[in-house]
Amino acid sequence: MKVDALVYCENEFGKVDGKVANGLVRQSDRYNIVGVIDSSKAGQDAGECLDGIRNEIPIFKNIENALNILDRVPRYFIYGIAPLTSFLDTSQKEIILSAIKRGMNIVNGLPEFLNDNAVFANLAIKHRVTIQDVRKPPRREKLHNFTGEVKEVKVPVVIVMGTDCAVGKRTSALLLVKALNKEGIKASFITTGQTGLLQGSKYGIAVDVLTSGFASGEVENAILNACRKDKPDIIIVEGQGALSHPAFTSSSAIIRGSMPDAIIIQHPPKRKNYCDFPKIPMLGLEGEIEMIEVFSQTEVIAITINHEHMIDTEVQKVIKGYELEYDLPTTDALMYGCDKLVTALTKKFPNLKKDLALV
Repeated sequence: MKVDALVYCENEFGKVDGKVANGLVRQSDRYNIVGVIDSSKAGQDAGECLDGIRNEIPIFKNIENALNILDRVPRYFIYGIAPLTSFLDTSQKEIILSAIKRGMNIVNGLPEFLNDNAVFANLAIKHRVTIQDVRKPPRREKLHNFTGEVKEVKVPVVIVMGTDCAVGKRTSALLLVKALNKEGIKASFITTGQTGLLQGSKYGIAVDVLTSGFASGEVENAILNACRKDKPDIIIVEGQGALSHPAFTSSSAIIRGSMPDAIIIQHPPKRKNYCDFPKIPMLGLEGEIEMIEVFSQTEVIAITINHEHMIDTEVQKVIKGYELEYDLPTTDALMYGCDKLVTALTKKFPNLKKDLALV
């Protein structure tokens, strides 16, 4: 059963750094999101604010406002911001301490582990609550080295990559998994970041906190586990960052660990510089496709776009333009669904059609 959770996302909901909260509002198999804290959007409906579709998740000014209106204390308090900086400032620490004092269990997606902080740990014990550091990696003896066994996986492995971080790779991947399953094609999802773990994904790990010696092995292990337990027709892997992005190495580990059979690439046409690095121009869609195909030794089979800062007519124009320029099916999965992606996958992997015919 889902458990009630309040998500903290001050000044960031609907923005790039609010991607954890954004993802949880869109989908969560683990938590029942009862509200979002963001004083800059207080009083709005989170679904309308994010996607223009009402979902009855209110946005509150602060913790006090939330608890007064909800008239109960949610079981969990989730820190829903994913900033470039890895550490909480003093005011943010006070907010989390306040949530502990009110009896809420803490879910922390930052690479700053609150259980290692005596102030947080002792206060949690005092108030009989837990702190979950989602991105804290397993102990070294429980980590997996790459074995090459992934090469023997008989079903297609597809990664949703991107031209930058925070472009919607996970969102498009999850929508694709849902669309495939709806068509009778059994798809398993491999998450590689904290938001996917918080949403309740069965397989995966936060890759960016692993040492380079184990990152590809953990991705491989997640794929192998999904194969053994789910026996899927296809596996969809969430990409991280961008292969070209100088600040991230996760993409290369994900490609190495999954040894993919195909790539789908997500791109924000209006974005010109890397997220959080305004002085560094993005490589761009054409360059990223070339780099991915050389590095992975496989092909990009479709494009998905992120419509940030775009109106509907611009999105439609870009889709048509990309399909002509790159000769690849292109869609905005949030706006137009995943039909083109499903078609591209069944064309690339004909056995998926055979599986579909047996349903």
